[in-house]
Amino acid sequence: MIRTVAETGSTNADLIALLSAGERVGEGDWLVADRQTAGRGRQGRTWFDGHGNFMGSTVVHTAPNDPPAHSLALVAGLAVYEAIQPLCPNPSALMLKWPNDVLLAGAKLCGILLERAGDAVVIGIGVNLAAAPDLPDRRTVALSSLGPAPDRDSFAAQLAASLDRELERWRTFGLAPIIRRWLAVGTPEGTVLTVHEPDGGVLAGQFAGLDGEGTLRLRLEDGSVRAIHAGDVMLA
Repeated sequence: MIRTVAETGSTNADLIALLSAGERVGEGDWLVADRQTAGRGRQGRTWFDGHGNFMGSTVVHTAPNDPPAHSLALVAGLAVYEAIQPLCPNPSALMLKWPNDVLLAGAKLCGILLERAGDAVVIGIGVNLAAAPDLPDRRTVALSSLGPAPDRDSFAAQLAASLDRELERWRTFGLAPIIRRWLAVGTPEGTVLTVHEPDGGVLAGQFAGLDGEGTLRLRLEDGSVRAIHAGDVMLA
């Protein structure tokens, strides 16, 4: 079920409030907004709510036998990638950037925000279908730069189906195939990265793949490899 509202503060916050109140939000159910007045990105950033873009959230109810919940960032990234690929005349221009961005020709096309709510994970996704924000620290792009902007409701249905497929694969086959597929369309090994850590530290190095739990491996200048569990990753 995809429920659409004209305006809300944040679709993630709305679903978290429902879960906190003890209401059941089923997997596969989405809340999609025409406009968000308090949309959030990672590290507390405000999320751009350009008219005609996709802004929506859904819930995953984790179980003891599921892969680690943080790996849902990779699952969601692949789901968005698969939903966008048919809309892109040059699919090779699409790339996933750890942990939760989809890039088009190196510019940010999509952002994903995961938030924990008890045993559930709320996944918020924003895709620049019609318009892209003007950001001071990174390039952005909308699919409308390639032609007519995709219809938001049609894209929502396509994305919902794509995430359903990826969740089934995640639960059935585990994390290893997800990581292999992510690496096939993600940042090439050896790419120079800058990582802004949550504590304010900054690291520079080369992308050295992902470990078995989806953690970024950063090869530093001295040849050592650092595991990056969280942070803001920028391409050099």
